[in-house]
Amino acid sequence: MAIFTLPDLEMDMLNDLMDEINQLYEESETTLIELELKPNDIELQRSLFRAIHTIKGDLGLVMFSPIIPLVSHVEDLLDFLRKGKVTYTSIMSDLVLLTMDRVKVFVETVINQGKVEYDEVLYINLGAQVAKVNPDNPQLHEKLLTKAVLLLDPTLEVDDEDKEPQELPEVAKRFDVELKDDLTFFREVMQPIERRSRYWAGKGVRIAKMCQYINEVAGNTIPEEQLIAACYVHDFGMAFVNHELLHKPDGLTTQEKMVINDHVYGSTQLLKNLSRWQYALKIVMQHHERCNGSGYPLGLKDEEICDGAKLLAIVDSFEALTHERAQSTHVKRPIRRAVLQLNAEADGLFCPIWMGHFNTAMMKLISKN
Repeated sequence: MAIFTLPDLEMDMLNDLMDEINQLYEESETTLIELELKPNDIELQRSLFRAIHTIKGDLGLVMFSPIIPLVSHVEDLLDFLRKGKVTYTSIMSDLVLLTMDRVKVFVETVINQGKVEYDEVLYINLGAQVAKVNPDNPQLHEKLLTKAVLLLDPTLEVDDEDKEPQELPEVAKRFDVELKDDLTFFREVMQPIERRSRYWAGKGVRIAKMCQYINEVAGNTIPEEQLIAACYVHDFGMAFVNHELLHKPDGLTTQEKMVINDHVYGSTQLLKNLSRWQYALKIVMQHHERCNGSGYPLGLKDEEICDGAKLLAIVDSFEALTHERAQSTHVKRPIRRAVLQLNAEADGLFCPIWMGHFNTAMMKLISKN
């Protein structure tokens, strides 16, 4: 390990550097989300390049030399991107954000402690790995970038300081008394079920608020009260799953997956005899279906799946990415990176129209926090 000691600089200059890095970091996260939607947008590509270029220049001004080569190699990659010499791929987002993580930690530690210990060999290897990506080997880009990302963070464990989006509307405030009573009942009946697992606390309400907000962004095309009811009770069937299975830390066997998957049928039992809530029942029944037919329980495709289920499928998956689960293979992701990951995995699984509404809503929420 090597040691870098703080140069003789004014503290105001260092604080200004940290402020600019934080600002560019947030702007870059938003840019990367937009790039998932428009990967060939030249202005977005240029914006990302400028952010890294500015950070490199700022680090040079304060003589933070150990971290500059890594940033420079990422800058070269983004230069290829903005010139159309390489194609944007989702793994670039992790590379950019994890590089910025390194820069932030490096600068913050120097400011707070006057010095920082860093792995010089790692930085050299990282730079060399990123430098291997060039216009002449497009078939290797994904593999090379993945190796670079794993060098930056072998476990892909990231901090969880991102806050929950705060500007979501209150659920069910506009309904008549009877609808409110039913929705209150659904919410309250789920509370002891959610308490069965330490990973579920508040899940139904979080998902309902998020779905309601995205539905509003989309013009309220899904009946609002049906959507909220479905969000509250979609995991009701988990009440009938063995407690040990719910908290099993390792991968599930085929038989255990079948038990878990059957919770969909259990979840519909609460609604099946309530004529007012039949569309909510349909949402619950279909929310694990996928547009390419790979979902369950019926293997429905595309237009066979109702809009409410298409939306709930996206938000339920987002919830799983941003909150802990029992399986040890699960990696909890901060909000912005979860959006990026969901987009990277969306093709064939989630409805592109509702993914568009989800991304629009998330960008609005992120800009408010």
